Amino acid sequence: MIEKVYVPPIKIQGIKTKIVEFISENVYLEENSTWHEPFMGSGVVGFNLAPIKAVFSDTNPHIIELYKAIQSGKITAKSVCEFLEYEGSILAEKEDEHYYFIRERFNEKHDPLDFLFLNRSCFNGMIRFNKSYEFNVPYGHKPKRFAKAYITKIVNQVRHLETVFSENDWEFHCCSFEETIARAGEGDFVYCDPPYIGRHVDYYDSWDEEQEIALKNALYASHAKFMLSTWDENKYRKNTYIDTVWDGCYKLNKEHFYHVGAKEKNRNSMMEALLMNYDPTTVPKRPLRAGEQLTLERMAL
Repeated sequence: MIEKVYVPPIKIQGIKTKIVEFISENVYLEENSTWHEPFMGSGVVGFNLAPIKAVFSDTNPHIIELYKAIQSGKITAKSVCEFLEYEGSILAEKEDEHYYFIRERFNEKHDPLDFLFLNRSCFNGMIRFNKSYEFNVPYGHKPKRFAKAYITKIVNQVRHLETVFSENDWEFHCCSFEETIARAGEGDFVYCDPPYIGRHVDYYDSWDEEQEIALKNALYASHAKFMLSTWDENKYRKNTYIDTVWDGCYKLNKEHFYHVGAKEKNRNSMMEALLMNYDPTTVPKRPLRAGEQLTLERMAL
């Protein structure tokens, strides 16, 4: 159980902040389990739930390098504060001109602080790269983006990571999901939040049926307990891969709102699914709340 959800300094569309508690109540961790997270994204799930030993990975090297820099002390809450105050003051004066200057500088030098700056000032907090692996999200056009209160918020997020990184044995790797899952064994736990198949995804790489099947095969080959976050259905359609690729799993549902873009009309109710290779009713938890639905499905593997 977690008492408070700490939000990381990186923003990503589809971040699991609102369902971290739901995930935590259904994770089956043993005392000596190593947590493996091959699609860490912002890191919000693992940073809030992971035990003392964990392996985080992502195919986006810029996310990994930022968190490794914080872990090593190369980037600190103090240096983040000074950087954002300086660059933010120029952004307030020059706006687009300075944003695109930083974007060009980042695409040339890949400085983690520039990446953080872009992530917190680009359009809708998107992370998107072109085929040349250049960050290409446009400016967010929010006046006084790096106001004092906003900088303080980011600095506190970094400061929290400084603490939890120092208290735990965590590794960060830029690699494929296959490599990360191959590290896991019986007694370990793998949490996966891959790009949602069959939907628009804002991710470093694309995702298709071949990769979805490869993920399933890697998870079962590991003999570790696993949980997969995915979408189940909305008012328009259903994720058919749950009944095909993942037909041997237990499933838990929770309804929440998911949106792409800043407009209210783009906010729609989404039924999220947690897919597991273990019975979640064996995990001690409180009664379901409004908006949550338990659907146990266990078919022949």
